[in-house]
Amino acid sequence: MTRRRLHNWAVMSLYERFEALVALALTVIITTVILVALWRLIVSVVDTLLLRSLNPLDHSVFQTVFGEILTLLIALEFNHTLRYVITRGWGIIQAKIVILIAVLALVRKIIVSDIAATPPATVGAEAGLLLALGITYWLMRDRDDGLGPRRWTVGRS
Repeated sequence: MTRRRLHNWAVMSLYERFEALVALALTVIITTVILVALWRLIVSVVDTLLLRSLNPLDHSVFQTVFGEILTLLIALEFNHTLRYVITRGWGIIQAKIVILIAVLALVRKIIVSDIAATPPATVGAEAGLLLALGITYWLMRDRDDGLGPRRWTVGRS
């Protein structure tokens, strides 16, 4: 934990201390998962692209490699969020970050799925979910940035 958080340790409630310790433990666990996933990604890329000489533009190779990369990015974003809980004293759940992680997970699912074998209703549901998450994230960003609702005008700068 950082010096600022340790300085506040004396004024923190028992539950806030518990929350900070759980976040620290989760950070250590997720860091381990990230390191293992990174190692497996490196081994997979070397094996797939160099040793087997597979074409990275082949759809199945692309799906596999980018599925692993996005899994790693999701874990990194989750770990980054937990760092803020520990260092800055945020609450454990930040809705905007959860929405961002959900978008990353959904994009990963879309990339690794075989669109030809996926029923049209599923593709439509995933598109609707992605649109809803994107709009929600955009609205929360405007709220958090203090911009409020924007007025769109045609022909004005």
